[in-house]
Amino acid sequence: MASGACKSAAFMLLILNMGLYFLMIVIGSWAINHGIERSRETAATLTIPARIFPIYFPMGNLATGFFIILSLLAGVVGFTCSITGLNNVFLWNAPNLHAAYASALASLSLTLLALGFACKEINIGWTDSALRTLEVVTIIVSGTQLLCTGAIHVGVEDVVARQKNLGRY
Repeated sequence: MASGACKSAAFMLLILNMGLYFLMIVIGSWAINHGIERSRETAATLTIPARIFPIYFPMGNLATGFFIILSLLAGVVGFTCSITGLNNVFLWNAPNLHAAYASALASLSLTLLALGFACKEINIGWTDSALRTLEVVTIIVSGTQLLCTGAIHVGVEDVVARQKNLGRY
């Protein structure tokens, strides 16, 4: 693959991911704030096993707490990795591309973990519109982060192959 095409694809995907991860942070923060404010009055009416559940949210189902916390964590890590990845892809040399690939891989793993809980929450059901929006954004950002990680990986392979041909690596 041509180096310029891979660089522009990775750059555009990083910008897209930065926006999607920011949206995940905003919705996840709202959901945690909403859960903290309303959990005391709602949890008091529950039976004993659900009342002592450590991560209870007054909306959604029992997978909601895990999903919101992991999506917020994936959003913060993904947003940070997208910002640093933009700088690394802009420089486009082997050490910076390796750093961008490592951070993209870490962000992808957290995003896929949040995707698993999103799928579980969709499977159980009983979610409101804000959580459905967070589920959809998590699904979309999982795909775009996978493509971005692949584009950076192709760029790493291209740069390393060129350096081997020049005898510098």
